Amino acid sequence: MNHSDRKFSAILLAGLTKGFNNYCFQPMELRTTFPIEPSKEKISYLDPVMFIGSCFATSIGNRFESGCMPVMINPSGTVYNPVSVFRTIDNILTKRQFSKEDLYSHDGRWISFDHYTEFTSCDCDEVLERINKRNSEAFEFMSGARFLFITFGTARVYRWKESGNIVSNCHRVAASAFTHELLDVDYVSGLWESQLSILKEKFPDLKVIFTISPVRHWKDGPHGNQVSKSVLFLAVEKLLGHPSQPSYFPAYELVMDDLRDYRYYGEDMLHLSGTAVSYIWDAFCNCYFDRSTAELWQEVDKISKAVYHRIQTEDRDQIRKFSNNMLLRIDKLATDNPVLDLAKMRDYFMRLKGAI
Repeated sequence: MNHSDRKFSAILLAGLTKGFNNYCFQPMELRTTFPIEPSKEKISYLDPVMFIGSCFATSIGNRFESGCMPVMINPSGTVYNPVSVFRTIDNILTKRQFSKEDLYSHDGRWISFDHYTEFTSCDCDEVLERINKRNSEAFEFMSGARFLFITFGTARVYRWKESGNIVSNCHRVAASAFTHELLDVDYVSGLWESQLSILKEKFPDLKVIFTISPVRHWKDGPHGNQVSKSVLFLAVEKLLGHPSQPSYFPAYELVMDDLRDYRYYGEDMLHLSGTAVSYIWDAFCNCYFDRSTAELWQEVDKISKAVYHRIQTEDRDQIRKFSNNMLLRIDKLATDNPVLDLAKMRDYFMRLKGAI
């Protein structure tokens, strides 16, 4: 090989090597991530927040509870469709007091078609007391709330033939007692335009945020579920133009367009796994919390997890040592952050170490 050939070979090898190295150090993008613009309105420990809607609203609301933030979650129990969410808020705003005529007796239990199964009992007076007390508490809470998160889960509803009303829960009453319908986009947006106006009038400082639940309603089938979600998306899109300026948090998109993997679902392949909820929660925090709020939440959450931690030892000295350590952390947090109410946690660890 002459000098020219050797030079050409060296140049060719260098070019191939450079190309190979560039290829090796540029990993493939296997996800379609997207930015979420941080909210200008931030949530702090001084801001009461209410969540109303599907079980996804409960999942995120529970994170607030874990951090001992002021929160109320689904005062009527879990509700899935826009009409039932509307009625829940309407009952709160009008301070409605339920009576026996508003209940229905089924299989020896008294039920309310406006409430979830937790509001049932064989004692009619007990059900009414629980419903009316919770409704009064919800009005007081909403009167001071700064944020209201609304999560729609499905646009398909069940209408009770006897009354003609859309129900929040069928309570295992025979399917023949209901008609099954798909809500119309204009009906949903029209209903909620009036609700947003009322909320703005009563609570001018309340910020309303809509979300669409990523939980799939598989009873409607894959196509039916997508049609239902589409109605919700189109209705919310119209509502975002309301003068009260509600906003939207892309929980659905984080699952469907970012995670896009069955690893992030539970065993039923319909509800989200804890990992998926945590991923959405991180995005939520980045959107609505400032750094100090996020750091405080993390510290309180660690203590909350310790409360539910299963003690693996029967050694009383170790249990007392663990309890004393947690009590020191609680007292420091409470001293540094007087707004925190950690009394229940403190009582738990006092009992655990045998002090009370």
